[in-house]
Amino acid sequence: MKLFLLLGAINAFLAVALGAFGAHGLEGKIPEKYIKSWQTGVQYQMFHAGGLFVIAFLVDKFTNIGIFTTAGWLFLIGIILFSGSLYVLSVTQISILGAITPLGGLAFLAGWLLLGYAAIRYL
Repeated sequence: MKLFLLLGAINAFLAVALGAFGAHGLEGKIPEKYIKSWQTGVQYQMFHAGGLFVIAFLVDKFTNIGIFTTAGWLFLIGIILFSGSLYVLSVTQISILGAITPLGGLAFLAGWLLLGYAAIRYL
């Protein structure tokens, strides 16, 4: 529980900080298209930070069900690949980095599928 709670807190903190930086530090310095990409990265990071909090409590309650842990790692991988690639893409404007973003989206989807499957099977 402690690990995913900590990861959720770190990611929520970073999402708030990066959101503020995007709104105040990047405005006028990068094209609007990339500001929107930055904001999308922040939103998905915050959504999945919340998902990590849920995972933390599920892992604590159902200690013998590893699927919750796998879903949590998929959320973290998704944050790194999806949000991380959007942040780097926004500031560098190197378009090939956009090819990484869907991999993060797939990690998010896989995590949510596992969480849904576990809810049906074990709750």
